[in-house]
Amino acid sequence: MKTLLYTIFVQNWTRKLVSIVLAIIIWLVVNQTMTSTRNISNVPVRIIHLPPGKTVEGIQPNGRLAKKLTLTVVGNKALIDELMPSDLEVVIDASDKPDEWFVAIDKKNLVSLNPEIDITNGVSRVYHPNLVVRLTRLVTEQIPIVITQPIGEAPRGYQFLDVWPYHLSLSVSGPEEVIKRLKLKEQRITFNLSEVSKSQLDDLALKSESNSEVVSYFVPEQWKQINIPILSDSPIEIDDPQAKALRIDFVRCNLLPINAPIQLSLFFPTDNLQYLNPENTDFASNSLVQLVKGAPIISYPLYANGVDNLFLETVREMIEIVVIASPRSERKLLDWSVQFVNPRQLEDKYVSTLMSDVSDRDIRLMQPSLREEYLRNRFRSYMNRFQLFRKDDSKFDLTVSLNGSQIQIEEMRPMNLHH
Repeated sequence: MKTLLYTIFVQNWTRKLVSIVLAIIIWLVVNQTMTSTRNISNVPVRIIHLPPGKTVEGIQPNGRLAKKLTLTVVGNKALIDELMPSDLEVVIDASDKPDEWFVAIDKKNLVSLNPEIDITNGVSRVYHPNLVVRLTRLVTEQIPIVITQPIGEAPRGYQFLDVWPYHLSLSVSGPEEVIKRLKLKEQRITFNLSEVSKSQLDDLALKSESNSEVVSYFVPEQWKQINIPILSDSPIEIDDPQAKALRIDFVRCNLLPINAPIQLSLFFPTDNLQYLNPENTDFASNSLVQLVKGAPIISYPLYANGVDNLFLETVREMIEIVVIASPRSERKLLDWSVQFVNPRQLEDKYVSTLMSDVSDRDIRLMQPSLREEYLRNRFRSYMNRFQLFRKDDSKFDLTVSLNGSQIQIEEMRPMNLHH
């Protein structure tokens, strides 16, 4: 065994060592001189030295085009095999060029983004079909943004009331044709109520200077961004000054007693006046409906939810239930709805009261015209969502039917209250 090992490793060791060294040298030389051809996809393109007032459609704020290229690269096999799209960049010089020209991409347009890769010595040729570059006028315009109805659920104990302002604008710069298209179509932002926590609203309610049931959640700065891929590969911050006031309003879920009887009225569609009219149709009195000097009222103790105290104080004497009189042949149960008498006057009263109120600092700091618009939107939101409730927080519902010449009204009790 010793003789065999001696023969392999020791005998004529100098010649064997020289052979090994020569083999390594030959391998290195061959490896460095071998060439390879490879297609590399998704190579970014950057345009530099754009003329003043000019741009290229699809260019990003960092100078790169949204479009990427597939290049055929020829060069040293070891280097080519290791190349990644993130290692390369095609750079095109737009100085002294016409508004449209063909770019013949070659090795001089290729730039290494990896300091460990020497493209100059490792790449011999680059192939790509001619790229057409079109310069267009660079313009700066205001484009419209709409804040849409939020998605998600409000935190427990709160109801979504409104988001304000509804409309913002964004100053953007870009190719004239792109900006024209953006101005014609509103950009939309939708917030998610599920991203607002109950603890955040509870803290805001405690810190509020007013006693209102309304809690305003001011939208964080990271929400005030919008994605416009044709202008930027990253979100664009909204620069409208009104964005500082961007808020989501919640109202606390508190039952508020109405403390006033609610009148009933009948609406007679003109198509059926010959059959149903004020001369031959009226409300029947019962335990729920009482006639007070000929006026039908419901004096059952009712409550409102999802509104503030001032709204209820403003409207409580002007709430009515309107029943639409229809022949029994058309519908067995009649439609009814809660409405407000002289809603414009009620709105003016509500707004004027809050406009003179200095207890809510956030509202007080608004410009008067914006403050009035904000408060009118709040009042209308209350009216649109208004419902009647019982003391147990169940919805107050009615069954209304026509019996001969009388309108019968009964309370529809929830199933779980039937005993």
